[in-house]
Amino acid sequence: MTPEFWRGKKILLTGHTGFKGGWLSLWLQNMGADVCGFALSAPTQPSLFRVADIADGMRSVDGDVRDLAALEQLVAECRPEIVVHMAAQSLVRHSYAYPVETYATNVMGTVNLFEALRRCPSARVILNITSDKCYENREWLWGYRENEAMGGHDPYSSSKGCAELVTAAYRQSYFASADSPVVLASARAGNVIGGGDWATDRLIPDMIRAFLDDEAVIIRNPHAIRPWQHVLEPLSGYLGLIEHLWESGQAFAGGWNFGPADQDARPVRWIVERMIELWGDGARYELDTREQVHEAGYLKLDSSQARTRLDWSPQLDLAQALRWLTDWYRAYRDGQNMRSVTLAQIETYQALCCAADQGTSP
Repeated sequence: MTPEFWRGKKILLTGHTGFKGGWLSLWLQNMGADVCGFALSAPTQPSLFRVADIADGMRSVDGDVRDLAALEQLVAECRPEIVVHMAAQSLVRHSYAYPVETYATNVMGTVNLFEALRRCPSARVILNITSDKCYENREWLWGYRENEAMGGHDPYSSSKGCAELVTAAYRQSYFASADSPVVLASARAGNVIGGGDWATDRLIPDMIRAFLDDEAVIIRNPHAIRPWQHVLEPLSGYLGLIEHLWESGQAFAGGWNFGPADQDARPVRWIVERMIELWGDGARYELDTREQVHEAGYLKLDSSQARTRLDWSPQLDLAQALRWLTDWYRAYRDGQNMRSVTLAQIETYQALCCAADQGTSP
């Protein structure tokens, strides 16, 4: 990942008001990119987008990826060189209650964006961000590789598998020829964590809300194992992949996994117990004994391809990631300037990446 590459690049980022989109927006701004975001209003209150003043350094457009005409108009206006598609309905339990919304957003929203970009002369790189849940989960003990079958038990996971199939079809149909000016790839990450996530039915936000309200955290699936990683880890992978797509074209098109180290695939209970230690102040948890909807019990990514071909690797272990996010939420609780706090973590992480690239200590 080369910060100088991004200076002056024209970026279209869908989903910039979300958790991952907010972090990526701020990182791109900090590297001097010209960022245009397209998304619904921030999905939570509070939100990273608002508390870190993400809109201050970019063009922010309210819109819905289910609206093809709006996407076509935006693409014509902002003439992006690089497009990162993050807009999504991203919650498993919400998808059970609202499957039509989930498929319309995650599948047809992707189709709409690709349609708008098919006739965009400025576009050179498109990266569609999906999910580790796009794979047909067989509860294997080993990580899923990029050539494994797509699938999904619940509407959310299934919709992300569908989005991957849409990406492959558009790449093969419209963007695969050697002389195509556009290169299309997709990226899948694990369970991202970090400051500024307030989504419902997600472990870290649920814990933080309980800690701040001096209530017990209610835990649904203590034995479920997830590939936990700080949000900056996969984002650095996305940025590095885009640089390779820009420089080398079709050689890097396809699907890519960006997961944590194997030892950071941990059970929910392990995360909860360590967060309680870090937060202190009487933090505690209780088990939810009610019947729950189906969620994957074990899911892990194999990121060998990214490590080998992109020279990408995680810079934070899980213990460090938990400390970083705890520091972020404590700063928020204490009324600090959260744009500055967020940028400071980005700059520290970027220094780690640069030091790793150069084989030196930050």
